[in-house]
Amino acid sequence: MTKKWIVFSLFAFAFAFGSPVLAQTDSTVRRIAIFTPLYLDSAFDETGNYRYDNKTFPKIANQGLEFYEGVQMAIDSLNQEGLTLDIHVYDSRGANRKFDSVLNSEELKTMNLIIGHVNVNEAALLAHKAALLQIPFINANYPVSANVTNNPYYVVMNTTLQTHYVGIYRYLQRNHSLAEIIVFKKKGDEQLRNFFTEFEKNTSVKLKVKYVNLDANFTSEQLKAYLKTDKTNVCLAGSLDQVFAQNLCAHLASLSATHPCTVVGMPTWDVIEFERSQYKGLEIVYSTPFYIAPAGKLAATVYDDFKTNYYSRPTDMVFRGFETLYHFAHLLNEHGDNLKGNLNDKRFMLFNEVDIQPVVNKNTAAVDYYENKKLYFVKKMDGIVKQVN
Repeated sequence: MTKKWIVFSLFAFAFAFGSPVLAQTDSTVRRIAIFTPLYLDSAFDETGNYRYDNKTFPKIANQGLEFYEGVQMAIDSLNQEGLTLDIHVYDSRGANRKFDSVLNSEELKTMNLIIGHVNVNEAALLAHKAALLQIPFINANYPVSANVTNNPYYVVMNTTLQTHYVGIYRYLQRNHSLAEIIVFKKKGDEQLRNFFTEFEKNTSVKLKVKYVNLDANFTSEQLKAYLKTDKTNVCLAGSLDQVFAQNLCAHLASLSATHPCTVVGMPTWDVIEFERSQYKGLEIVYSTPFYIAPAGKLAATVYDDFKTNYYSRPTDMVFRGFETLYHFAHLLNEHGDNLKGNLNDKRFMLFNEVDIQPVVNKNTAAVDYYENKKLYFVKKMDGIVKQVN
């Protein structure tokens, strides 16, 4: 978003803060609480004056504001469709009304659904509160269980790392079962290797995997020693570190003319700008639970709206805020108190598919939480982006 738009959004939200975004007076109307990090107290002083000039803004507020803008789009759509709801938005980084005070307020006890753009600590606290109130809490962004157990009211929409590892292994089984998979990893980083070793105990199609440890300052020549010239090499980046990923892909791209390569990466790669020249010639594949199809009519409308009004492109958080509220507001309206039993009702998704499944505790057989298990695999090469299976 542009700085001008960020400042405008801060002013608009500060003016409305403390009141329901979509208010209804009927006590039987379904109520939704939305938490997002806006840092309003970092932007405004005690008298309500903006702390910065109109060309600057607190960058820490970006993602929360983008999520909020998506929420506003959902509210506009819900209004147009005539849904009767009472939606309250809370600044989870606000000092005047602190997160803990909202969490323990009588107001929160009246809610029928909680949606949050959260960090790991907030996810755990809201999941605990949702269990006490026996209402669903939808974690829209943070891909963690937050050590939550025995809590069927907690729903993780951003797929956890363990699910990504399963998905990556199965992707390689489907597409490269006969190839030797070269896993380039940081020395000492054994997380992916340990998971693959455990997963292979229960699969009939085992991959042929070779693990290669790399120091921090590895070179193209070091990588070349493991690559073939007469076939496409299948490489997997075995680290979540984005700097490692960028270096690895840049080196592999520099070798691609003589050592063709497909590199499979991590979910953290979604934010890397692979259209840059240093990655030219390299085929890159990675997993993500959120994929906005460029040809989608609604997505195109959102892109056009941002280009026309804000001179920028909407981020992933805009789409997540839009879809999360729109989808679950409809489910709440449709199923009421039985929303938890209808989490896989897919009728109201806007941009993505979902596959919300219970995560069952192996020791107790209880549902620890629910998780969106749907993964997309995205291929990027020389600025061309497409979905692959």
